[in-house]
Amino acid sequence: MVKKERNGKGMVAAGVVAVVCFGLLLGLFGRQAEARAEIVDRIVAVVNEDIITLSEFESSFNPYAEKIKAYGYPPDKEQELLFKLRENIINQMIDKQLTDQEIKRLSITVSDGELDNAIERIKEKNMMTDEDIRKRLGDEGITMKEYRDEMKEQILRAKLVEREVKAKIIITDEDLRAYFEKNKETFEGDTRYHLRNIIMKVPSYADEAEKNAVLDRMKKVVERLKDGEPFEEVAKNSSESSFAADGGDLGFFNKKDLTPQIQAALAKIKPGQYTEIIDTEQGHQIFFLEEVVSAQSRTMEEVRPLIEEKLYNEMMETRFKGWVSDLRKGSYIKIIN
Repeated sequence: MVKKERNGKGMVAAGVVAVVCFGLLLGLFGRQAEARAEIVDRIVAVVNEDIITLSEFESSFNPYAEKIKAYGYPPDKEQELLFKLRENIINQMIDKQLTDQEIKRLSITVSDGELDNAIERIKEKNMMTDEDIRKRLGDEGITMKEYRDEMKEQILRAKLVEREVKAKIIITDEDLRAYFEKNKETFEGDTRYHLRNIIMKVPSYADEAEKNAVLDRMKKVVERLKDGEPFEEVAKNSSESSFAADGGDLGFFNKKDLTPQIQAALAKIKPGQYTEIIDTEQGHQIFFLEEVVSAQSRTMEEVRPLIEEKLYNEMMETRFKGWVSDLRKGSYIKIIN
């Protein structure tokens, strides 16, 4: 089947986005194609004046296809996944061709000095010497020339994105205020609980009778608490915790760090009260709520940097998709199945 488009630069290619981050190592297009020179090439896509060959496509497609096949999916599911993978890879390669063409059209270049500085920053960030990086590349079967060529391609793409997308993003005070008002709960601090506990552990090998015996012991602990015995005193002589000597004092916990099961149990009580028996992975537990420190809301100025970063990332993604889509609309693309 032949698919024709008078559009050009559709879905955001994951490979194009990745180039903005100076990744240390990326797979180089064409390496596997050279290793598979016995394949008789054919054209699988035309992108304006450029083509994508079968060997180029397979060098990207095959590693992922092998992983899908290794999972042992039913035949129908495997074929569905492989078809979707093929579609994604083709679109990513088309987007790469389109961005390469834009780099050439706009005469974007990278000097040797820029390339050297970028590699030096990577070495510093990863605390690597020149010898270290050459060894790492050698282990990956990559020469220094290949690595420099790949880094050059990444920098070119980063410059293209900076020029065509990033530089056109403007975030106003109105944008910040609207986002803050809409997402106030996101910027609230987390409620903190000061907890004590009593725990009786249930061995993983315990049968039903042994589990019931532990539960019966815990029920007797509850009776003591109901009779008015202080929680910390009961914890000292009944709990099987390393905190028993301190009256089961666990200290403070952020609400979000507690399991939904424990959060639900604590929601039913007030400070100075204890929960019902909770069957947890650690064993049967009772929690005593010593104190609750309520969440404190933060002002917009306090969270302004967070909002700016969030909005910038959202706008960047949206603008990038639109930009690539516009590239496609102005291009000739033909996919040959």
